[in-house]
Amino acid sequence: MISDKPNKKSAWRLVLVLVALVSMLAGVFLAAGFNITQDTSALSPSTPKMVPASFTDVALAVSPAVVNIRTEKVVKGGGGVFRHFQSPFGRDDPFRDFFERFFGDVPRREFKQRSLGSGFCIDKEGYIVTNNHVVENADEIKVKLKSGKEYDAEIVGRDAKTDIALIRVKSWRGFQTVELGDSDELKVGEWVVAIGSPFGLEHTVTAGIVSAKGRVIGSGPYDNFIQTDASINPGNSGGPLINMKGEVVGINTAIFSRSGGNVGIGFAIPINLARGIIDQLKTSGTVTRGWLGVSIQDLTAELAEYYGVKDGKGALVGEVFKGDPADKAGIKPKDVIVEVDGDKIEDSRHLSQKIAGIPVGGKITLKVVRDGKERTFTVKIAKRTEDKEDLALEHPEERTDLGMTVSTLTTELARQFDISEGEGVVVVSVEQGGPADKADVQEGDLILEIDHKPIKTLGDYQSQVDKVKEGDPVSLLVKRRRGFLALNITK
Repeated sequence: MISDKPNKKSAWRLVLVLVALVSMLAGVFLAAGFNITQDTSALSPSTPKMVPASFTDVALAVSPAVVNIRTEKVVKGGGGVFRHFQSPFGRDDPFRDFFERFFGDVPRREFKQRSLGSGFCIDKEGYIVTNNHVVENADEIKVKLKSGKEYDAEIVGRDAKTDIALIRVKSWRGFQTVELGDSDELKVGEWVVAIGSPFGLEHTVTAGIVSAKGRVIGSGPYDNFIQTDASINPGNSGGPLINMKGEVVGINTAIFSRSGGNVGIGFAIPINLARGIIDQLKTSGTVTRGWLGVSIQDLTAELAEYYGVKDGKGALVGEVFKGDPADKAGIKPKDVIVEVDGDKIEDSRHLSQKIAGIPVGGKITLKVVRDGKERTFTVKIAKRTEDKEDLALEHPEERTDLGMTVSTLTTELARQFDISEGEGVVVVSVEQGGPADKADVQEGDLILEIDHKPIKTLGDYQSQVDKVKEGDPVSLLVKRRRGFLALNITK
């Protein structure tokens, strides 16, 4: 007779093993659900794995260094009967003139305008980073910690072009500080956390991913934003965007929204772009940028092929300003700048950002493509001033001659005038009654030839027009919609 006792013991052992396995699997799934672990080994064999971290860990580590910022500024408004009405005519109000004529001067009433924002402390000396638009023109700045303590702060320096400001608490009490990370290492799809005071709700923590990098949103000449779907709302401005290591990788700055609230599209200034600006603000209260002395534009696919730039990347020099660094170094119009100190240049905006960050007096090596061949130049960078800024902001892709303004054909202009992309320059405006108008030139005409010479770039156009003497006729071959026209203009 065979006993069943050993079988019962084996069965119980099997049950215990199964229970243990289920518990292990449940623990793994729970950890995956509540802890964010980034395994980047698949991205690069040499890339080390990140230390696993949770949103809770990040919030606990960084929140004490994040501050709520409240500002007040005195604004002059209308007094008397104007206290309750806002003029539809702006400041020059004819109704105000009427009342002043009959009742004397109407006093303008002063009132306090308040705003909210966020910021983060970067060192033990009390320096706090925020946005320029949070503290601009503020008469009073209050900084509030997570503990509830409040302090007065003053502006150390502001940079409107990047919307970065540095403030300092007047009576320092040893606040906790953040650690700055490397925004260049961010990858699309990576988890990030935003901490700030949306709508005044202090120390709100939200999470999302990096949606894109290098976004240009038209806020200024140095746009290079990190896009994220972490919830960012009014009041988050100036607060930190944090990676899963607990490092600040961006400064939350703007949202894209028709309603004024979060729709999953927020923008942050990369911390690597902000570092040099913060250092300058801390040292001198102002920002000095490098100046090369050229106007530049992006390469189209056609221009890249025409100038022999194989990868299509770089910045085309439209104009070289006499006596400035590029001119002294030998750079010429129609050179394509493809490298700065060995770093590849993506486009004109990338070049502008690169040059702006170089110290005044610093020497750089530029690699350019000229006549299909690469050449190298050494340039000593000068200081960028407001008048030079104005020169750089002029449209190098446009020129006004013959009673019309022409521009390099871009994708945007092609879409605007409903023409196919290609080589040539497009007429963007025609002066009424001018030579071009009399010759029946129209906006959207694509100029292909001048006096039988091919026009592929704005440089070609400038060269041909400059050859024509005052009073001489100029023949144009233009493409209008799907046909060709020969027009004659007298210069």
